[in-house]
Amino acid sequence: MHGEAMKTMTPSPILTKRPASERGTANHGWLQARFTFSFGQYFDPDHMGFKALRVINNDTVQPDGGFPTHPHADMEIFTYIVEGQLQHRDSMGNGAVIEAGNLQYMSAGSGVTHSEFNPSQTDETHLYQIWLHPRKPGGAPRYAEKPLGDEAPGNALTLLFSGNGRDGSTAIRQDAEIFFGHAEAGQELSVPESASMPHAWIQVVSGQVSVFGESLQSGDGLAMEGAPEAFPITGVSELSRFLLFRLS
Repeated sequence: MHGEAMKTMTPSPILTKRPASERGTANHGWLQARFTFSFGQYFDPDHMGFKALRVINNDTVQPDGGFPTHPHADMEIFTYIVEGQLQHRDSMGNGAVIEAGNLQYMSAGSGVTHSEFNPSQTDETHLYQIWLHPRKPGGAPRYAEKPLGDEAPGNALTLLFSGNGRDGSTAIRQDAEIFFGHAEAGQELSVPESASMPHAWIQVVSGQVSVFGESLQSGDGLAMEGAPEAFPITGVSELSRFLLFRLS
């Protein structure tokens, strides 16, 4: 190029914002739910999932309310408790009360049953439940918990789950990486490069962040197609928390 070095241009990712206010809704009295993707009686052909992501439900469970024993199979299920508590029991023999700020993982595999209840008589439980398709069906069910209060430092991205269990993360049955982000105002967190996972989804749990010029507030989601290079997520509000999914 007439003495100038040829530069490789990295294309910008395709961004699709999913505003919190546009999500599907359900009100069952004991449960108020917001659906990022089609779920149950809420159906929108334009929002059926993103790559391996199939469900992002933002639930508020009233005191003493919950889901009685029900089955799952061939799904990777993650539950993040934002406020309150969730009592879990399953057919693998696990029984625990998941506290606010902690995250639970259950790989349904070839089949599992479980129940989820708010054990409080006075306080609501606010949570996110997220489902990913596994890379292939079957396998024995698995269970794990992530105490984010101990493992997620401030102003950092913490890798919680990955397909190969790298860097102390819990191995899951999908070629994906799940990070928990915690950012104060003005802090820039760098998402590491991952050429094998060129897509990403960010779900803001609380606060406000900026990604590729998009402003995202509590409950907002953003799909990013074709983002293999490292990219920043910047905290805007005093304190922001979010989940980040790198996807193949």
